Amino acid sequence: MKLSSMMGVAALAIASALPLKSSAEELSIANFVPPQHHTNAVLFKWFAEEVAERSGGSLTVKVFPAGQLGAGPVQQYKRAVEGVADITFGLQAYTPAIFPKSMLIIPPGKATNAKEATERLLAVYDQHLADEYEDVKLLGIFTTAGNVWAATSDVSTFDSLQGKKMVPYAAMTTPIVEALGGVPVQMPVTEMYTGLSTGTIDATTATYNNITPPWNFWDVASHLVTNVPVQHAVFFVAMNKERYMGLSDEHRAIIDDLAGETFSLQGAASFDGADAKSLEMMQTADQMAKVTEVEVSTEERAKMDAAVAEGLEVIFADYESRGITDARAVYEAINQ
Repeated sequence: MKLSSMMGVAALAIASALPLKSSAEELSIANFVPPQHHTNAVLFKWFAEEVAERSGGSLTVKVFPAGQLGAGPVQQYKRAVEGVADITFGLQAYTPAIFPKSMLIIPPGKATNAKEATERLLAVYDQHLADEYEDVKLLGIFTTAGNVWAATSDVSTFDSLQGKKMVPYAAMTTPIVEALGGVPVQMPVTEMYTGLSTGTIDATTATYNNITPPWNFWDVASHLVTNVPVQHAVFFVAMNKERYMGLSDEHRAIIDDLAGETFSLQGAASFDGADAKSLEMMQTADQMAKVTEVEVSTEERAKMDAAVAEGLEVIFADYESRGITDARAVYEAINQ
């Protein structure tokens, strides 16, 4: 037998002995929150199950929580664009220059919960927001509702807000805090527990989920104020565009079917569901015995809403100064 033939036989034998390369693909998801957070335990669990089932296991998802693919939330969008992770979860407020129009869901408007606010975002997305996400394959855009104030005193009246150190829900809402008579103090949610405990802040906009574990504001807030002007934090789940385009037609079709409205409403449901669980917990928790719940009266709420309107004018003027001339129109479209 010639040497070339012998080498061919040997190569075939070696190849036959090697395990076959799997055709399965795995998508990585970078999340900066801990594993027990509901975005991991609910939203991405749902997504992973759907992807695996629809693909017959040929496409799977693996979540890397707690900043395993990069610490902190600030660089999450950049990580998606650059492919540090296939998919990332983040907040537009950490890079507001990229998402100025999406941020207009944050100030108080007509929505009172995550589902309502998310539906309003989806309704205007194609016309007003899509150009902010051209560098990625957007899987979802959704919100959570900051519908209570956690405070160390009763701040349920306009007069009682005067001079109080209050955290804006995002830096852009600083003019609203000022119009309410508060003193804005910038602080991430991870520092608010300590801020309330030490008196660095007197109050902050919060979700019901912030009151209970894992945030435990009920340990350091003496008052929980309801019927306040509701603000919304806005989130994205973005996929690296090249990774998406590199998928097979079958796998891209699965992603397309789950992306958009389906994914966004699942995200909103995850946040609304977390609030519902926290509300139920609060009904019987011993920690609530030392927290006074106060509802803002109709008269006082009208004063607060008037102040919010003043703050919005400052926000629109700031947008105008940065050359974003349609901010008012986008806000009004969201809240029509």
